[in-house]
Amino acid sequence: MLRSTKIVATLGPASSDPAVLERMVRAGVDVVRLNFSHGTADDHLARADLINEISRKTGRTVGIMCDLQGPKIRVGKFRDGKITLQKGQSFVLDAGCELGDEQRAGLDYKELPRDLAEGAVLLLDDGKIVLEVIEVRGDKVQTVVRHGGVLSNNQGINRQGGGLTAPALTPKDTEDIRTAARLKADYLAVSFPKSGADMHRAGELMRASGGKAFLIAKIERAEAVIEPALKQILNACDGIMVARGDLAVEVGDASVPALQKKMIRMAREMNKLTITATQMMESMIASPVPTRAEVSDVANAVLDGTDAVMLSAESASGRYPVEAIEAMDRICIEAEQSMPLNLERDFLNRVFTRVDQSIAMAGLFTAFHLRVKAIATLTESGSTALWMSRLNCGVPIYALTSQTATRYRCSLFRDVYPLMVKYVGHDREQLLAEAEKVLVENGAVGDGDLIVLTIGEPIGKAGGTNTMKIVKVGEHRKK
Repeated sequence: MLRSTKIVATLGPASSDPAVLERMVRAGVDVVRLNFSHGTADDHLARADLINEISRKTGRTVGIMCDLQGPKIRVGKFRDGKITLQKGQSFVLDAGCELGDEQRAGLDYKELPRDLAEGAVLLLDDGKIVLEVIEVRGDKVQTVVRHGGVLSNNQGINRQGGGLTAPALTPKDTEDIRTAARLKADYLAVSFPKSGADMHRAGELMRASGGKAFLIAKIERAEAVIEPALKQILNACDGIMVARGDLAVEVGDASVPALQKKMIRMAREMNKLTITATQMMESMIASPVPTRAEVSDVANAVLDGTDAVMLSAESASGRYPVEAIEAMDRICIEAEQSMPLNLERDFLNRVFTRVDQSIAMAGLFTAFHLRVKAIATLTESGSTALWMSRLNCGVPIYALTSQTATRYRCSLFRDVYPLMVKYVGHDREQLLAEAEKVLVENGAVGDGDLIVLTIGEPIGKAGGTNTMKIVKVGEHRKK
């Protein structure tokens, strides 16, 4: 059975072995995530080569997403590697401190004191430790511990409610964008954007480096979920990642489920992609089976309409990377069986001003009511397939393209299955015959099945979809 929701898996030590990675791909990985917080440029280039080789070997289309580290707002290192903070004790965050101890810690983001004032609340190590700011003097932030615990080297710092001014793109990120362009990344994930301007800047750097990756904005700052910032970010990117870790720390964990639903709904309405991430199968780092709560979490993201669900440490450093993918696969398929089909309702209040978008919607509507076997969109850029995938009509969408970059980019689109069409020419009937042949060879359709085809003329021009055709498979061969 086809799975509509895509699976993104982070690569790391647990998934570096070629045999393990091949098993992961065969288990259902659609996109691999290269986390630029770890490893060198050469490491990432080698992994990209390996995943491309495995993709060719298995015949599966596996996209590559490069995830930028973003600004590191962390405490420094401690003399003994870690300390224990007690509730009520005083503790100093000192931008000038080299090695910390029980009384103070250094900062890798030296500008942090400028962003703070008396009463600010700082959350360390994903909110496990809470510090209240009592006073700021120069490079020193005097705090009192409200919730204590063990604090180790380089743990992250968030401010409750947001408000830290660190730029979204660091000099390291700029260099990493060049690496992403070199390895021909399909997607570039930008960490901690606060505005559309952050995404525009990432796009400019990617294009200047010769890359064509789609931009994914990781929504993990409190500022990013407040209007109009969220809409500006959505307008400036191709998709968003609901990055629930840092976001939950800044806005409060209870706020995240409603924000997740809101962001996925907004993104789909604006023809953007969505990835739901963070701790989806966390227990499978050490267990071969997920918890019931994790099963519900993945299923609810599917029911929300997310394009993809993502594994982080589960596939990067966990003991059961293949099993985590297999579990995610079966949960997604089961959840999709209960997805309601409300295409008429989804069409209400929608206005189509472009010919190609109108053809895409007409194809969906026809496929839904005729109950055809498949929708096939002959596409140069992938835009028609993307528009179709924003609404659920219950019919699989095959993106047939001669462009390798488009094929791999479509690997993240919900309900879309990319296939290569090698026909080069300008005869429409020959191209449609070739498209039908590819669908039959891949087991998507058989003789007698009805399919809805969309195509653009002149052939080969991106953004030119202007024709829809209903075809009975095998009929042209009888003539």
